[in-house]
Formats: sequence, structure tokens, C-alpha cells
Amino acid sequence: MVGGHAARRSAQQQQQEEAQNAQIADLQQQQTATAQPQYGQQPPQYAPPPQYGQQPQYAPPQAAPQPAPEPTPSAPERDPIEALKQLGELKTAGVITDEEFAAKKAQLLSQI
Repeated sequence: MVGGHAARRSAQQQQQEEAQNAQIADLQQQQTATAQPQYGQQPPQYAPPPQYGQQPQYAPPQAAPQPAPEPTPSAPERDPIEALKQLGELKTAGVITDEEFAAKKAQLLSQI
């Protein structure tokens, strides 16, 4: 009877191995199915590796679309008298020259 028990055990092991092999095959099929690109998509293209001693070639960066510039609000109107006072302070401090002071002063006086 020992021989019959061994034969049954061997048959059970064989069935288990076949079931495991079937499960492995199913998993492999699922992996290859999900690894394939979807309809309409192309797989990414990679450059070949550089040869020994060569510098790698990189793709140029792709520019992101630039948003439309927002309209800049106009500068708030300054009081010409206040601007003349600040201009005089700049001249006294030596930040601007006499010529620059005269030109800007004429411009500000034309606004009054």
C-alpha cells in the first residue's frame, strides 16, 4: 500500500505544480497586457546609449506654453508738487545731476 500512497502524493504534487504553472502563465499574460501601450499612444522614444568616450546626447528642453501677459495697471497719478519736492531732495543728496533735475522739473511743471 505504500506504493499507492506515494503515487497519489506524486499525482497531487503534479496537480499543484500544474495549477501553479497555470497561475504563473495567467499573471504573465496580465503583465504583458498592461505593459503594452494603450490604443493611440506611442511608447516613449529613448536615444541609444552613448559609445564609450562620447558625451551623451540630450534632447532639447521643450518650452512650456507661456500664459498671456496680464495687462499692467497704469501707474497711479502722482502729485506733481510732491514729485518736485522729492526731486529737489534727490538733487540735494547728489543722487541726480543739475541737468537731470532741470529736465524732470520741466516735465513735472508741464503737468500742473
